[in-house]
Amino acid sequence: MLKDLRGIHHVTAMTSSAEKNYDFFTNILGMRLVKKTVNQDDIATYHLFFADDAGNAGTDMTFFDFPDLPKGRAGTDSISLTSFRVPSDAALEYWKERFRKLDVTHGEIEMVFGKKVLTFEDFDEQKLQLISDQTDHGVAAGVPWQNGPVPLEYAIYGLGPVKLTVTSLENMDAVLKAVLGFTHVKEENGLHLYEVGEGGNGASVFVEERTDLPLAMQGYGGVHHVAFRVEDHEELLKWIDRINTFQAPNSGFVDRYYFESLYMPASRQILFEFATDGPGFMGDEPYETLGEKLSLPPFLEPKRDEIEAYVRPLDTKRS
Repeated sequence: MLKDLRGIHHVTAMTSSAEKNYDFFTNILGMRLVKKTVNQDDIATYHLFFADDAGNAGTDMTFFDFPDLPKGRAGTDSISLTSFRVPSDAALEYWKERFRKLDVTHGEIEMVFGKKVLTFEDFDEQKLQLISDQTDHGVAAGVPWQNGPVPLEYAIYGLGPVKLTVTSLENMDAVLKAVLGFTHVKEENGLHLYEVGEGGNGASVFVEERTDLPLAMQGYGGVHHVAFRVEDHEELLKWIDRINTFQAPNSGFVDRYYFESLYMPASRQILFEFATDGPGFMGDEPYETLGEKLSLPPFLEPKRDEIEAYVRPLDTKRS
């Protein structure tokens, strides 16, 4: 019996600068760097994982630092917005003032599907949003970074909904419902809310149909893919079987060491990943020093000297 997806696992985006990315996500957003590694398919490229205090599944946004990547262009057929969960409406007031003080581009606090939200951007104009858990019921959030710069009662502690901007709502609706098991919950001003499993902010996707926009172009400041949570190895194998029954193109089983994965294009430019909740990020580093050294999965460890010569030094030591 196939189990429901457990919510959003992680979002992977692209940055123009690993250094600025590290500074923004740790010192401004107060998210913990839990893993500094390289793109396993492009070992000259950093792959940084920002998450909650312990790197729990459902809390991490990750970034590739591809050399010479052009700036992305917003548009349709894209993962156009990533949300982060905060505990309360009061937290949004804190963040609005924090963004003002730190000169972070941001909008006003608004209401979306009964939840208060605050949009903002990083230095690459990556489209981001905070969403309040004040009235949320569903998938539990993670644990705020205990030694971060943000008071714990206001801190980011998980991923919220991603927004998909598509040319055909009908096509994406079919993928989300028939293939992935999401439920269409409601529509509001042209925005559609889908939930899976326990639902709530940690297991939701927003979809908007836009035929008036140009096709998005991937590049820094944009999202590469979104991953959904599956429980374990056995459950991932069941999802591989399920995707194959739809004859959907997919990667087959991929071992990423920190989790196991399956990749499936949901449209020409929107890529979905299915990722296991474990093993997690503490197999090769202790809790106290997560993200401080360059971590490599065992199959890349023999190439450590070569990789360290490729990637420029990036100081992430905090302990």
